[in-house]
Amino acid sequence: MRVEQMIGLGVAGNFAHHLEQAGELEDFKDVKTKEPQAPKGIFPFYLPLSDSFLGIYSVASDALKLPAFEANAQVEPEIGVQFEIVYGDHHEVVDLIAERFTTFNDCTIRKEGAKKISEKKSWGPNSKGIGNKWIDIDKFEEGGVMDRYHLCSFVRRDGVLHAYGVDAPLLGYSYFYTKLKNWLIEKMNHQEEFGPLENISAHLRACNYPSHALISIGATAYAEFGEHNYLQSGDEIYVIAYDATQEKGDLESSKTKVILHQKVL
Repeated sequence: MRVEQMIGLGVAGNFAHHLEQAGELEDFKDVKTKEPQAPKGIFPFYLPLSDSFLGIYSVASDALKLPAFEANAQVEPEIGVQFEIVYGDHHEVVDLIAERFTTFNDCTIRKEGAKKISEKKSWGPNSKGIGNKWIDIDKFEEGGVMDRYHLCSFVRRDGVLHAYGVDAPLLGYSYFYTKLKNWLIEKMNHQEEFGPLENISAHLRACNYPSHALISIGATAYAEFGEHNYLQSGDEIYVIAYDATQEKGDLESSKTKVILHQKVL
């Protein structure tokens, strides 16, 4: 399954402190959640078949093109999971089957006055990033391969490598595994058009009920450099998922490490 054929969805607020650091907590002030630590909602970043700006395939593996207009863009280091979408008789989502994962850069512009999250998420080709390989998911629950993985990120600027996001275990996600899956299904079926959020079931219908989704499941908190520095042309971005039981969160490649490396244009 090619990424171009999948609907692209993201999770907002699934790591502690990210929304505060990104200056986006105010956007969600009227969004009610069942639990204080629950994510705020899901949003589209790519809608295959759409004639809107979200219909432009925005995911790249080696380059990130900044917007032509002046914008404050930040790396959002995430894990992207490929899910098979299982529909019921009335096209409702009844299950999500996690198949594989990779690293993802849900690069975001900090745009004043944006009414929807999606308005900050895509501005054309090469505005997102995806890792250099996929890791098969044996089971999307504790005891599986994802238990062992950490996520870290860096930006190299003027020859100096800076930590951009904190190094975090995937088990540090607020919602993960079955809890995340059940929450995603509920939001894909019932999330309403409200504030910065959109009706995802309407997007699924407009995309002719795609069989798969690429879902970026939330950005880590920022390290000091990431919190205070927007991307510049010439920067190099690294988003890395690594098996913490056998390797380090660095730029050295391995069979089990997933590295996203983008040059900022």
